[in-house]
Amino acid sequence: MSPVWLVTGAAGMLGQDLMAALAQEDVTAVAADRAALDITDPGRVRAAFTAHRPAVVVNCAAWTAVDDAESQEDAALRINGTGPAVLAAACREHGAVLLHVSTDYVFAGDTARPYAEDAPTAPRSAYGRTKLAGERAVLETLPDTGYVVRTAWLYGAGGANFVRTMIRLESLKDTLDVVDDQRGQPTWTVDLAGLLVRLGRAALDGTAPAGVYHGTSGGGTTWFGFTRAIFTLLGADPARVRPTTSAAYPRPAPRPASSVLAHGRFAAAGIEPLRDWRTALEEAFPALLAVERPLVSGRPG
Repeated sequence: MSPVWLVTGAAGMLGQDLMAALAQEDVTAVAADRAALDITDPGRVRAAFTAHRPAVVVNCAAWTAVDDAESQEDAALRINGTGPAVLAAACREHGAVLLHVSTDYVFAGDTARPYAEDAPTAPRSAYGRTKLAGERAVLETLPDTGYVVRTAWLYGAGGANFVRTMIRLESLKDTLDVVDDQRGQPTWTVDLAGLLVRLGRAALDGTAPAGVYHGTSGGGTTWFGFTRAIFTLLGADPARVRPTTSAAYPRPAPRPASSVLAHGRFAAAGIEPLRDWRTALEEAFPALLAVERPLVSGRPG
C-alpha cells in the first residue's frame, strides 16, 4: 500500500507544484487547501489525520503577507506559529513525518556570508518572528520526525510573484527602478517541490536526519540582478532596469539585506541541493510567460 502524503496549503503556488510532483510518485497525495483544512483547528486536524492516516505531512500553509503582519501579528502568529504546532502534535500522535516550509526571514540578514542551517536566528519583522515560532514548535514537538525547510524568493506559474510582476511591468514601463541592496536566492517552486519529495522519501527511509534544511536555489543575486535576468529572457533591453536602494521604497516590514542560505545539510544527507537560480529561471520562464502574457492588455497570448 502506497504511503499517504497530506499537503496543507495545497492551493497555493508551492502546494500546486508539490501536488503535481507527487502525482509522479508511487504515493497517495491528499490536497488540503485552506477551505478543506484549517491547520489552527485541532479538531479538524485530528479528523483529517483519522480519515487519511498520512505517513508524511507537508505544511505549505502560511501567512505570507509580510507587511500586513506588522499590524496583524497575532493573526499571522495563529497561522504561522499555532498552525504548525497543531500539525506537529497530530504527527506525533499518529507517527507521521512533518515537513514544514519556513523562510529566510528568521535571520537578521546582516551578514555577507551564506547562513548555515544552525546559524543564530534573529528575525527583524513580525512575519519572521511568527515563522520562527512555527519552526520551534515543529522541532520541539518532533525531534526525530520534524523537518524545517527554509526557502526564499519563491516564484512559479501558480500564483502571484516577482517574476510574473516583472513580465507584466516590462510591457507597461519604459524603465524600472529596482532595489540593488537586498541579496537572496530566487527559487522556482517546481524545483522546491521536487526537493521536498526527495526529503520526504529520505525521511521515511531513515536516511535524512530530522532538523533544519535550506531549500533555495544555488548562487545569489539582488532584485535588480534578478529583474535584469528576466528582461534578458524577455528579449528586452536589461539597461531599462535601473538600480536603486531600499530607502527609495519604504515598507512597513524590514527586509533582510542579505539572506543567502547555505545547503550543507542536504549534501550531508546525500540529497543534491537545488541548482543555480539562473539555470532554473531559464527552464521555468516559458511556463510563467505563457500564464502572464495573456493577462497583459495588448499582448498576444
